[in-house]
Amino acid sequence: MLDSLARFVYRRRRLVAIGAAIFFVIAGAIGGSVASHLDPYGADDPATDSVKADNLLQARGFRDASVIVLVRNAPIANSSTRARVEGIERQLRDRGGVAWVRGYYDTHSRAFVSDDRTESYLSVALKPTDDKALQDAASGIADQLSAEPGVLVGGYALANEQVNKQVESDLRKAEMLAFPLLFLLSLLFFRSLVAALLPLLVGGLAIIGTFFILRIASEVGSISIFALNLTTGLGLGLAIDYSLFIVSRYREELARRGVDLARPAGRTESWEALRATMGTAGRTVLFSSLTVAVALASLIVFPQRFLYSMGIGGSLVALLAATVALVVLPAVLSMLGPRVNAFAPRFLQRRAERDATHMEAGFWYRLSRFVMRRPVPVATISAAALIALGIPFFSIKFTSVNAQVLPTSASARRVDDVMRSDFPPFRDTPVRLAIEGGGPHATAAVLSEVKGDPGIAAVERPQRLAGGVTTVDAIAKVPFTSHAAKSTVRRIRDLPSPPGTTVLVTGASAHFIDFQSSLEAHLPVALAIVVGATLVILFLMTGSVILPVKSLVMNVLNLSAVFGILVLIFQHGNLEGFLGYTGQGALEQTMPILLFAVAFGLSTDYAVFLLSRIKEARDHGASDSESVAIGLERTGRIITAAAILFAIAIGAFATSQVIFIKENGIGTALAVLIDASIIRALLVPSLMALLGKWNWWAPRPLRRLHKRIGLSEAGTPPPEASASPTLPAG
Repeated sequence: MLDSLARFVYRRRRLVAIGAAIFFVIAGAIGGSVASHLDPYGADDPATDSVKADNLLQARGFRDASVIVLVRNAPIANSSTRARVEGIERQLRDRGGVAWVRGYYDTHSRAFVSDDRTESYLSVALKPTDDKALQDAASGIADQLSAEPGVLVGGYALANEQVNKQVESDLRKAEMLAFPLLFLLSLLFFRSLVAALLPLLVGGLAIIGTFFILRIASEVGSISIFALNLTTGLGLGLAIDYSLFIVSRYREELARRGVDLARPAGRTESWEALRATMGTAGRTVLFSSLTVAVALASLIVFPQRFLYSMGIGGSLVALLAATVALVVLPAVLSMLGPRVNAFAPRFLQRRAERDATHMEAGFWYRLSRFVMRRPVPVATISAAALIALGIPFFSIKFTSVNAQVLPTSASARRVDDVMRSDFPPFRDTPVRLAIEGGGPHATAAVLSEVKGDPGIAAVERPQRLAGGVTTVDAIAKVPFTSHAAKSTVRRIRDLPSPPGTTVLVTGASAHFIDFQSSLEAHLPVALAIVVGATLVILFLMTGSVILPVKSLVMNVLNLSAVFGILVLIFQHGNLEGFLGYTGQGALEQTMPILLFAVAFGLSTDYAVFLLSRIKEARDHGASDSESVAIGLERTGRIITAAAILFAIAIGAFATSQVIFIKENGIGTALAVLIDASIIRALLVPSLMALLGKWNWWAPRPLRRLHKRIGLSEAGTPPPEASASPTLPAG
């Protein structure tokens, strides 16, 4: 298949390049506005009781307060304060999208007044029910009141809108930071100006393609805004990785044929080099991308918008990056030929020539020999270090995405901070009951039980809705993410309902519980997909059942270390000043699942690349130990370079002002760096040395299966040992 693709690309290389340019223009025009078409975080599972309760209340005409208007420096006893607050109320009620406005002066509820009685707030419910319309309405209120002195606008609807804008701003900043660094490091790693520009070319196409994919996906379904940063960074990182693999192998194949800057290659030599590259590195890129795509596609099993958006965007962008690397990049290489080495500084050119011809004298070859002479201590120390780093993971705590993920300068974050510190606690995160049927007596019986719960501080007045539904807010004594608050919700849910009555519980704590329960329920399927895909793809690449299992174990060690480091940084509050964030004392609850899929896919990606070169050397007659040394020498520098470039591409989001995006960028960057260093440089060769020929063991039925459907990575013999392939026309 890849040989046919190589012929097609070589014959139509100019048309492919022109088509890529046209795609770039069209995709940029359509995808440029993608951020404004994406939805908020999205943590709802329609099958959970909290979502069912919300849907029931909404269907009966209930509208929750989605905007908070905070009035500061306004003593509540002053008549001027009352006139001012009531004037703001009138402005809000006159807006077309407002369902109701409530405050202290029309309810006389102590909940609307700060502890020192110098601040109050207005609760505003909006008529729209879909996320985009809510955000627009909340943004309109913020704009309208922006000139009012001492007035801040917040609430979850405005927080969602501000997160969208912040994510878009962070994305531009990350790209501005990453591209110059990526170019400089690409020049160092590729050792020529032309070759260094190719990863950025491929990466640029991948980014524009990502915008285009997400824009189209947003028209088909609801896509979370949080998918934008990760999929963009992932697309850029994978495109750079794959182009590094392809370009490095192409230059190696040119060098094998005696081609250098002093003697430009003929068409035959260029074609042979491209064909060999596509048959080896191209095949590896293809199946590496499938590994990453399947790992990320496992997130689609989750019903939460945030996770399935990551799954859709991530899997599609992995395939897009591979498509660009396997179609557009070979077309460019076909036109460049040996000019891919053009504009190479002399010292870098000499180093590149040395790398291409001395595979038994390099650093990585010597390192692998050093490790394989001492496999037990190296493997023990490396594994112990990863396990030690992972110990803090056992104390992990979780939180949800709310206004606290925003920077302290955002008005929604400032309002949330004031509500938490200055007002009667937990009034904005009630335990909400939806009581259907049974009549007033049944409602009274339910409320009597709820009032008697030790976790409830107060119960608000019931509100009767259409269709015999009543809603009641119960105020908890503790924060909604605490164990005590979750226990309170579980006790209320366990209360027996009066005959003919259905009682559903929603609210912040209920959503938090249901979100975690939903994640736990869907996690086994996602794990099975990722683990199964890893085992199958590595078996097809190697013909072994031992190597895939070893890869799984090493991936688990890598992930545990990453999770432990994230707990130390973000949960314990270390490096707050250096990284520019305020800790929440916990990690966002989807973080382990998301990082598991991303890091597992990327780790297997690098494993495929390394093991394919080890198997290639072994198939050409090298001993077990020698094949490991040759494979590591041929891939060590490339994998390290790929990991560094990828870490910069995705790690640039550590500059994000949204703490969850920051966690994501740092976690993914750590995963690839640990994998490329401790795992590939130390654990892989030491374990390969310990097991020897048993690395390649498989039961006889599976060996026969591999011979029929497995992936041959034998590479190509030296050009003088085989007849020249037919040169395609073009």
